[in-house]
Amino acid sequence: MDRRRFLQGATLASGLALGADALARIDAKPKSSGSGSGSGGGTRPRVCSTWDFGIAANQAAWKVFADGGRALDAVEQGVRVPEADLRNHSVGRAGYPDRDGKVTLDASIMDEQGNCGAVAAIEHIAHPISVARRVMERTPHVLLVGDGALQFALEQGFPREELLTPESDKAWHEWLKTAKYKPVANSEVKTYNAGPGGTPGDASNHDTIGMLAIDAHGNLSGACTTSGMAWKLHGRVGDSPIIGAGLYVDNEVGAATSTGVGEEVIRNVGSFLVVELMRQGRSPEDACREAVERILRRKPGAKDIQVGFLAMDKKGNVGAWAIQKGFSYAVCDAAKQDTLIPGKSTY
Repeated sequence: MDRRRFLQGATLASGLALGADALARIDAKPKSSGSGSGSGGGTRPRVCSTWDFGIAANQAAWKVFADGGRALDAVEQGVRVPEADLRNHSVGRAGYPDRDGKVTLDASIMDEQGNCGAVAAIEHIAHPISVARRVMERTPHVLLVGDGALQFALEQGFPREELLTPESDKAWHEWLKTAKYKPVANSEVKTYNAGPGGTPGDASNHDTIGMLAIDAHGNLSGACTTSGMAWKLHGRVGDSPIIGAGLYVDNEVGAATSTGVGEEVIRNVGSFLVVELMRQGRSPEDACREAVERILRRKPGAKDIQVGFLAMDKKGNVGAWAIQKGFSYAVCDAAKQDTLIPGKSTY
C-alpha cells in the first residue's frame, strides 16, 4: 500500500451539540466508588476542563456519554467546541497569532491504553485535536509539527482554512504599535469574547483548554488544545502538545492537564508529575498543589506568572491548584452539567 493510500481518510465528525434529551438518557444518580478532596466523591462518568469556557466543552463531551461513548471520544468532541468558538482568543481558529501574524495551533490527546498523539505549530487546520487523534491512530508516531503536520492533515481530508479572523488581525496590528511581550495571568478569561483593547490583558499570552474524562467503564482519557501564547516567536511550542507536560493519562492512577505559561510546565514535566504524586497516594488537589509549589521552589520568580494544574483520579475525584488566583475549572456529571469551581492557589 502506498503512503498516500495509507494516510487517506475522511474528516472526523463535527462537534456535538448538547440537548436535554441526551442528558435524560444518563442516570441522574451518580455512581459512587469512593471519596476524595476537591470536586466529587468518586462519581463517574465525569468530565472536567480548564476555564469558564470549559462548561460548554464539558456539555458536548457529556453528549458522547449520553450516547454510550468512551472517554476518548468525549474529550475530543468536547474540546472541539472552544476550538471553533470565534469568541475564544486562546484556543483554536480565533486564537491570537504569533508576532508574524500567523495562527499556529497545538494539541494532544491520550487514551486509557497509553496511546497518544499530538500536533504542534500547525497552520490552516481548524481542529488540531482531531488531527492529533489521527496521528495517534493512523501513524506509528506521537508528534507531528509544522508543515509536516499540515501535510498529514490535508492527506487525511481535513480542509485547509484561513484561521486569522478579522478581530484577531486587528488585535495583532494594535500589538504591533508597541510590540510588548509579557505574559498576563488568567488571559484565557480576560480575552474571552473581548475585542482589541476591550479588556486588560487581551494582548496577553498563555492559553489552553485541557479536558479530562472518566467513562462509565472507569476508563480515563484526556485532551489539550491551544493557539499558544499570543505574539509568540514563530515556531514557539508550549506544553499543550507535549505528552507528560500539558497532558498525561495513566488508567491505573488518574490523569492531569495544565494551563498557563507552558515553558514552566515543560521544565517540570508537570502533568506527569501530578499523576505520579497521585500514584503515591496524594489526592488530585494535593498533587496539583505540590506540582505548583515545586515550580515555585525551583524558580521563585514564577510567582508573577500563572500556571494551573487540573487532575482527576481513577475514582473520578477532581482537584486543581494554581500559582495565582483567577484560575477556574468546570465539572460535569449526571448530577450537574454546568458546575464552575474557583481553583485554589498559592498566591
